[in-house]
Amino acid sequence: MLADAEGGNPDVILIATGSEVGLATQAKATLDASGLKTRVVSMPSTDVFDRQPAEYRESVLPNAVRRRVAIEAGVTGFWRQYVGLDGAVIGIDSFGASAPAEALYPYFGITAEKVVEAAKSLG
Repeated sequence: MLADAEGGNPDVILIATGSEVGLATQAKATLDASGLKTRVVSMPSTDVFDRQPAEYRESVLPNAVRRRVAIEAGVTGFWRQYVGLDGAVIGIDSFGASAPAEALYPYFGITAEKVVEAAKSLG
């Protein structure tokens, strides 16, 4: 866990890796200000996470918190196992685009604003 929800259990969990963690922390600030208690989970290795005891995985991604958004600048389908059917994944499902992240992220909707929109639409 990178940043936990203030004041108790989270309403929303944001999951990200690498450079997308910055977007998750930006979105957390906005979501917290709107009254949604938000947890940010940095998951640099899903393999390592999956090998942890069930109690640990539950403490990081509690089953009771179904509002989850994963942010991944790659293929989104993989992240369904962590966000569930009720969650959302912000990412890119096409190939061939090449440009600096500052240009590609907004073009593909990988922004803190889109993460906030997705989190607020869940529930």
